Amino acid sequence: MTQLFRGSERSARPTRCGPCPSLVRRACGGPREASRLGARLQALATALLLLLFSAAAHAHGVADGDKGYIQEISGTHLLPFTYLGAKHMVTGYDHLLFLAGVIFFLYRLKDIALYVSLFAIGHSVTMLYGVYAGVAVNAYAIDAIIGVSVVYKALDNLGAFQRWFGVQPDPRAATLVFGLFHGFGLAAKIQEYEIADDGLLANLLAFNVGVEIGQLLALGAILIAMGYWRRTRGFLRHAYTANVALMSAGFVLVGYQLTGLFVS
Repeated sequence: MTQLFRGSERSARPTRCGPCPSLVRRACGGPREASRLGARLQALATALLLLLFSAAAHAHGVADGDKGYIQEISGTHLLPFTYLGAKHMVTGYDHLLFLAGVIFFLYRLKDIALYVSLFAIGHSVTMLYGVYAGVAVNAYAIDAIIGVSVVYKALDNLGAFQRWFGVQPDPRAATLVFGLFHGFGLAAKIQEYEIADDGLLANLLAFNVGVEIGQLLALGAILIAMGYWRRTRGFLRHAYTANVALMSAGFVLVGYQLTGLFVS
């Protein structure tokens, strides 16, 4: 992976695996380029927002078949819960958007492993604690915070905090903290299954293993796509567009969840 992107690291990769402060300036080199960039942004953002609106309609629901099956069983069932965990992560667009933002400017495998591990530790701790201890959380409020995490990461990738406030938040600490909130989001979904107390801990651990399996599968797909993209000449221009679209998607998530919070 390092060798694959070595040629583009000098021009695209920030020095500390964080945002790229010069990305905006490079992307908008002139009026003609800005016009083309605006057209790309509009098309990409529109497609992404439509996808999010259609997916968000089921954001707080679980499949009736899955819920019915879980309510009918008791005891330890490792494979079914592993499958449910993997399914939830692979189809969890909010988690995947944040994860894509986290690794957007990471080129070295050890850096990717570090940030993904911090995210996994964060969501594993609060997911297990939230369900096992019966912590009641408002799913809409937590999902709104998850949307904020997507907005934050997009702004971080654009170097906005450094340019606006003259400070750069620690991306590792932010990944861990937001991972904790993502874990409470997972806990809220699991509580909808109304899992029996018999075998609860073992089933939760199996669900968490499934989440990590799903995360690795999704991460592999993202890295393959990013690998091909980074080798193209237009990566920097399109990277700016992608992060603005990512930020827009985060705002959509926040708005949708806050609307659900106030009307529910």
